[in-house]
Amino acid sequence: MVFIKNLSPRQLSIFTALILAIPISIFIAVIERNWAYVLGSFLTVFICSYFLISFVLERFIYRKIKLIYKFIYQTKATKREETYYKYILPQKSIGEVQADVEAWANANKQEIELLRANEQFRKEFLQNLSHEFKTPVFAIQGYVDTLLDGALNDANVNKKFLEQTAANVTRLTNLLNDLDEISRLERGELALVKQSFIIQDLVKDTFDSIAIVAKPKNIKYSIKKGCEMPLQVYGDKEKVRQVLLNLFENSIKYGKENGTITASMYNTDDKHVLVEISDDGTGIAEKNLPRIFERFYRTDSGRSMDVTGSGLGLAICKHIIEAHGQTIHVRSREGVGTTIGFTLDVRP
Repeated sequence: MVFIKNLSPRQLSIFTALILAIPISIFIAVIERNWAYVLGSFLTVFICSYFLISFVLERFIYRKIKLIYKFIYQTKATKREETYYKYILPQKSIGEVQADVEAWANANKQEIELLRANEQFRKEFLQNLSHEFKTPVFAIQGYVDTLLDGALNDANVNKKFLEQTAANVTRLTNLLNDLDEISRLERGELALVKQSFIIQDLVKDTFDSIAIVAKPKNIKYSIKKGCEMPLQVYGDKEKVRQVLLNLFENSIKYGKENGTITASMYNTDDKHVLVEISDDGTGIAEKNLPRIFERFYRTDSGRSMDVTGSGLGLAICKHIIEAHGQTIHVRSREGVGTTIGFTLDVRP
């Protein structure tokens, strides 16, 4: 069966013609016992069968196969393709043609699945984007309408409402800036200004810059014991600062009262340094871990909490780290805490 499956059309025609000619010739030999007549009959049947079968294969089978190939490539055939259809394709076995079509079908199936996934992602993105914009816009609208209805002349509330309006305008501005930045990152327009710096110093400076935000929850920061030795890394210092800032902000937002944030740094293989930011906050369910770096994605528990932000922080972190040619990862357990880590090159 394997032998027959791998025959070209010409070989298949010869094989089939032989199958027809041999038994017919044997039958004639039994009746006539004239070997010249038997040989002539064999050649006649063989030649006629060969051309008839070749004609049928070409006319009714391989012509349709050519149409299938043209449909696969979805284009009017070029001269090169016509040459392929005329001289190369007819030499292929049915098994080879089947393999080509199956390969195309599998590729097409994967493309369709990717399009479906992208379509689902697009729907979720638009839904999340709408949600992120509606919250501050509706708040601004409510404050402005209240002020226009007479509260503007009430000294007890007008300043408070204007401050709340300004805060929501700032939130919208930050959201638009983050959208613009992530768009540039996804287009590959991020220009890295690399330099050597001590990662421990940058981590400490970054946390100190937002330490005041951690005070209401009395969250403490420390460098893990054994990770104090200065490690020099090579990258865009300000972009790495942005990554650390986002990670610290998330640890504070979802951290518990009197909690801790621990930073650790390891020289993994003399070529890379691993940086990890750990907290003992609410943690993330295992089912949500693969999606936390998506734009606007928040877990159900995260949405129920009274936290602000554009929802783009971790997506931006991922793009910045990948722009450095490095990787970012997450480990987490609900009720235990979360660790997000990334790698950087050591000083070249």
